Amino acid sequence: MEILIKTIYFFMSLSLLVAIHELGHFIAARIFKIRVEKFYIFFDPWFSLFKFKRGETEYGIGWVPLGGYVKIAGMIDESMDKEQMKLPPKPDEFRSKPAWQRFFVLIAGVTMNLLLAFVIYCGICYTYGTSYLANEDMRWGYNFNEAGKALGFADGDRIETIDGKAIDNIASIMTKLVLAEGDVQVSIVRNGQPRQLTLSYDNLNALRSDEKAYEGLYMPRMPFIIDSVASPAAAVAGLQHGDRIVGIDGECEEDFLKYDSLLKLHASGNALLAVERGDSTLNIAVPVNDEGKIGVTVFNPYQPRTQHYTLLQSVPQGAKLTAKVIDNYWQQLKLIVKPDTGLYKQVGGFIAIANIFPAEWDWYRFWNMTAFLSIILAVMNIIPIPGLDGGHTLFTLWEMITRRRPSDRFLEVAQYVGLVLILALLLFANGNDIFRFIIK
Repeated sequence: MEILIKTIYFFMSLSLLVAIHELGHFIAARIFKIRVEKFYIFFDPWFSLFKFKRGETEYGIGWVPLGGYVKIAGMIDESMDKEQMKLPPKPDEFRSKPAWQRFFVLIAGVTMNLLLAFVIYCGICYTYGTSYLANEDMRWGYNFNEAGKALGFADGDRIETIDGKAIDNIASIMTKLVLAEGDVQVSIVRNGQPRQLTLSYDNLNALRSDEKAYEGLYMPRMPFIIDSVASPAAAVAGLQHGDRIVGIDGECEEDFLKYDSLLKLHASGNALLAVERGDSTLNIAVPVNDEGKIGVTVFNPYQPRTQHYTLLQSVPQGAKLTAKVIDNYWQQLKLIVKPDTGLYKQVGGFIAIANIFPAEWDWYRFWNMTAFLSIILAVMNIIPIPGLDGGHTLFTLWEMITRRRPSDRFLEVAQYVGLVLILALLLFANGNDIFRFIIK
């Protein structure tokens, strides 16, 4: 069922993103009275699943669910319609229009994707607000996995600033470490004392090259405060709501997460717990079941902060979120192309994209991921690679500046080169997915 839900979400999102992107090209082309011969969601080699014709445009759904396209008359694109290009230009063809009009047609798809992301983020802000765990609430600090400790952190460290900037949302800690382009200076509080850590660029690259290192890199540390006593045996032993467990078997331990393994050592037996109750500390022997549990629920001191917005307030906040995601993704792309960062190993294909969607019906996460993917599609398309919108735009800008138009032969060769590059990228990204699946 989880795979089915992820698959449905993936194709819903992909269909929307492709439709919006191609709609941008379509609308711009029609504004400048350029003939559009086809408008397709997904690709249709040899046959299509559904099609109809209205005016001069054929609309349809292809059977290869990996994208979509509009076929604009007189444009050298993925259709590679050489026969049309051999004929004399017609007034309603792309190649007959001024360069500035062609420029706007080319960037219209990317513009629509950015606009879609902006609209979605505005809607999210208005409907759900923005929720986050605040770093200043983490008064017990964090626990770190082995990768985090290799960077220099220790369990219980409280992170104050990174490169001199205060941390608000705890999720931004990961972002700042992953996108760092050099050594990182971190101000922490360890055992009540302020300290400065220098995270070396080499160690950060080692972190970035290991996908598993991200899992549990840092986790909020929390005390073992009893919210309710669910087991009669625990109640008989004397545990109460509000008790704070601070030790076991005479050893001081205040971190709740550590008790999972400590209590399992006493499975089917008893554990002597040090319990703070008011101003007193009690030693209570508590039965432990065969699963290493004592039958209590734990109070979670960390509650997300939520900022709500009116309809007018959601507009600038939506713009702010869009700009932030664009900047973060662009910084990540810059690091991916640097071999020493190892981030190229994290590049994923269709399986990786599908896996970012939730395994249950969650519209908040669906729209969040769709906005994020819309920005990815926009940024990737504007990169000046022949065959992508960015490549076509670059050649058009060259023409506008130099007043010299590239020949059709040059554009055809560039299109073939671009298609090879795109295919190579697809093979690499999806090959990474397969490799990760095999070694998992």
